[in-house]
Amino acid sequence: MKPRHLLRLALFILFALPVTAAVAQEACADLPDCKGALGLPDSVLAAYPEPNVNPLPIQDSLIYDRIYRKIHGPVNIHDVPGGSVVNSLGAGFTYITVNSTQGDWTQIDTNQWVPSGTLTDDVLISRYGGVRLPEEGLPYPMAWTMKHLRPASIPGGEEDPNNPFLYRYTRVNLYTYAEVDGKRWYQIGKGQWIHQFNVAKITPIPKPEGIDTHKWVAVDLYEQTLIAYEDDVPVFATLISSGLKEWPTNEGLFHIYLRFPRTTMSGAAQQDDFYSLQEVPWTMYFDGDIALHGTYWHDGFGYRHSHGCVNMSITDAKWVYDWTADETDYTIPNDPGAAVYVYSSGEYDA
Repeated sequence: MKPRHLLRLALFILFALPVTAAVAQEACADLPDCKGALGLPDSVLAAYPEPNVNPLPIQDSLIYDRIYRKIHGPVNIHDVPGGSVVNSLGAGFTYITVNSTQGDWTQIDTNQWVPSGTLTDDVLISRYGGVRLPEEGLPYPMAWTMKHLRPASIPGGEEDPNNPFLYRYTRVNLYTYAEVDGKRWYQIGKGQWIHQFNVAKITPIPKPEGIDTHKWVAVDLYEQTLIAYEDDVPVFATLISSGLKEWPTNEGLFHIYLRFPRTTMSGAAQQDDFYSLQEVPWTMYFDGDIALHGTYWHDGFGYRHSHGCVNMSITDAKWVYDWTADETDYTIPNDPGAAVYVYSSGEYDA
């Protein structure tokens, strides 16, 4: 679980809402209309009850266009069912796509077959998707809940069974906050408070110096979020999974330099953390062998999970892949692709 450090972050407020909305990230104690554990008044909450965003549509034809399987342990690869061994895969984190089946054999590529008994059942692909942001901006920070929960009725309290049950990835407004034992509790509704550990929020940033493309993305390693911009305007936001502590995603300013609709990724051969992933979708390399890409093998967005790459859901990766396509002029040698700015807004603690 990752804590959210106490950061004061500027907002650009363009909604004509009550004055209290213009100081959305002020502590409740500093707001004249905020009444301790009661939080902001009902009139403020009612004026903006939920984030004004447009979720990306989840298309089954996009995320279920392949049959994915995980391989159990080491396996020999044969040229035909029951034929000669032409290759092998060691034990590790290995996923394949099914081309066809024949009896007790599964084809995973041209002239490559493995016993079907070495494969798992269907992989459960994430149906999560990010959001398009309104042109006028958001009057309050938006966040996603990071686990199934019921909000507490007061800051620092236990989950209240009388509060609504919120599924993981629920989008919420962060109206204000109160501090308990040095940690923030965000008000997300009337009598509804959530600990900072249990949300991942988006906060647009000014365009960093050195960004030289119209379209660019910012990856916040602390919040595990990605925001896409057109010049100074944020247009899209989502959750990501960056590199684990052992394989960190590098901070800095990069450009997308190579793109593949599908590509195979593998690494750490003969090591305990060996991985081999067939047909990784919507891949955009930006820092050596580190890429933005779609992910079919986990649904852990909002937490670090990778060997350095920036994992996104298939839905989100396809949107970013299409959106960045026109940033590069392929008739111009070495024309840079969309900029990728990787930074940390706080200190991540696993």
